Amino acid sequence: MKKEKKSFSMPDMYIIIFFVVLFAAVLTYVVPQGYFQTEDITYEIAGVEKTKTVIVDDSFEYVTDDNGKAIKQGVQLFSDDGESAGFLNYMFEGLVTGDKNGSAVGIIAFLLVIGGAFGIVLSTGSVEAGISKMIVKMKGKEFLLIPVLFVLFSLGGAVFGMGEEAIPFVLIVVPMTVAMGYDAIVGIMITYSATQIGFATSWMNPFSVAVAQGISQIPVMSGAGFRIFMWVIFNIISITFTMMYAKKIKKNPKLSVSYESDSYYRNDMEAIKGKDVKFGLGDILIILDIVVTLVWVVYGVVKKGYYIPEIATQFFTMGIIAGIIGLVFKLNDMDVNSIALAFRNGAKDLLTAALVIGMAQGIILVLGGTDPSTGTVLNTILYKTSTLVAGLPQAVAAWIMYVIQSVFNFFVVSGSGQAALTMPLMAPLADLTGVSRQVAVLAFQLGDGLTNLIVPTSGLLIAVLGAARLDWNTWAKFQIKFQLILFVLASLFIFGAVAIGYQ
Repeated sequence: MKKEKKSFSMPDMYIIIFFVVLFAAVLTYVVPQGYFQTEDITYEIAGVEKTKTVIVDDSFEYVTDDNGKAIKQGVQLFSDDGESAGFLNYMFEGLVTGDKNGSAVGIIAFLLVIGGAFGIVLSTGSVEAGISKMIVKMKGKEFLLIPVLFVLFSLGGAVFGMGEEAIPFVLIVVPMTVAMGYDAIVGIMITYSATQIGFATSWMNPFSVAVAQGISQIPVMSGAGFRIFMWVIFNIISITFTMMYAKKIKKNPKLSVSYESDSYYRNDMEAIKGKDVKFGLGDILIILDIVVTLVWVVYGVVKKGYYIPEIATQFFTMGIIAGIIGLVFKLNDMDVNSIALAFRNGAKDLLTAALVIGMAQGIILVLGGTDPSTGTVLNTILYKTSTLVAGLPQAVAAWIMYVIQSVFNFFVVSGSGQAALTMPLMAPLADLTGVSRQVAVLAFQLGDGLTNLIVPTSGLLIAVLGAARLDWNTWAKFQIKFQLILFVLASLFIFGAVAIGYQ
């Protein structure tokens, strides 16, 4: 009898992160700790003076003992001092690190509030009814939504650094794309992925390119022409890739890597298919509630500088209003207790993503954190990788910068944070190799932005996948092909920028 071959099963995301943390812990025993001196610099964005703490060039030093020997201080198995993070502390410490404006605790709270608010909205049944009506009216034309939505979300990423704001859209667009015969992958591509393509190729993003240019001491928002051309090319290729994939899935939905997880949305739509779907005043008010909230969020981000705390509260308000509308119009036979249950279930749906965000932060904590002025293994890794550029030909040096930024984004996924850590090193290195600082900034923004689509340490990516009921392993199977295309395209633009003497 023939023995059945066991197919390889990708480990769960929790297991992957555990072993990455374990690897990080091993590194602390073999890599010495290092630190940089820092300084505050100022630069202007749209006439507003900004201040950023950055590394002083050529200031790296190892932490040494009394004999001047570099110290290698392995992380403890368990820390009980309440200050440092031991290997076994990575879960809890990762969950509570940061503040309400960022990773991890701020994003975790943001996710739970958003999930709960949309749990109330979706429990009314108005979104499913609206999607059903729209599909009937757009019969044969739904394919046009892909390029239109992709460009709109890409502009959001390019103009004001749209990122976390994409999560609520994913909750709406993914069920719609599945109902249209596509899958959750298409929904994520035309929302979150589009924002990151815009983010990576932006000519004016205040959170990445503008910060990097300010730190590199070149005119902020300079070099826009080349970047606008790059944005157009990246979008054309990304939209073409997405539409080709969508066409394939439409023809045979079972080819989708997310076919099984998408059954949640298919079952919802099947339940109302063939029925005379009522779309009354209450449903219209629910959709209006969503639309007004989204407009309010965009206005708040662009005009008022709203961020995680304010945006979470805006969507919480949307959820409360949706609950009241549902009660008044008896949508899905809602009562007061069903509103509470819907909020709880909605938050629960994003709990897995919230835990992954905390665990991913544990990797950074085990390596010592991202403070450049404190002796950490991460600082040493940053310094050693940056020295790889010295002495190389211009084109190769610029490309290596791009690769370094791509890899470093695994550890520091914040655009402005990565700029503050890497650009003070990369800008002077660019001078030494004859590469313009503008190209060094280009290498940063492409390396930082494009890998946001796959690195499992990105809290935003994990949140988006959680909202789409998709695990990282499944997404990675699809995304690896797209990443290869983006990598080749980005490399060509780096080489092209060097060739034309991009300033």
